Amino acid sequence: MENLTPNIFVESMVETIAFYQSIGFTLTMTVPEDGGDLIWAMMTNGNVTFMFQSFVSLGEELPQISRQNGASMLLYINIKKIREYFDLIKDNVTVLKGLDKTFYGATEFSILDNNNYVLTFAEDE
Repeated sequence: MENLTPNIFVESMVETIAFYQSIGFTLTMTVPEDGGDLIWAMMTNGNVTFMFQSFVSLGEELPQISRQNGASMLLYINIKKIREYFDLIKDNVTVLKGLDKTFYGATEFSILDNNNYVLTFAEDE
């Protein structure tokens, strides 16, 4: 495993970006929705990285994630050899979403931990 980057779900991307900029974070990447509104953003400050995603963009995927502000997150873990790791653990965990290539180019899968937290593992293959 290489790092852990929280993916925090929020109601207002604009307000969230403004807040984190006000405390020293830099907007490093965004993804707009078809209509032009942002649905995802990455912000950094030094070695700290947060991803923010709108509740709306989550749609019906991963219903285990709360749709309320506060502790509504998915733990996003970059990993090497994702296919080997998936094969190693898939029979011993609750797989919420199998290996999938995303619109932003990563290969990912999501599992549920023993405390009902969602962990998403990803690799830029």
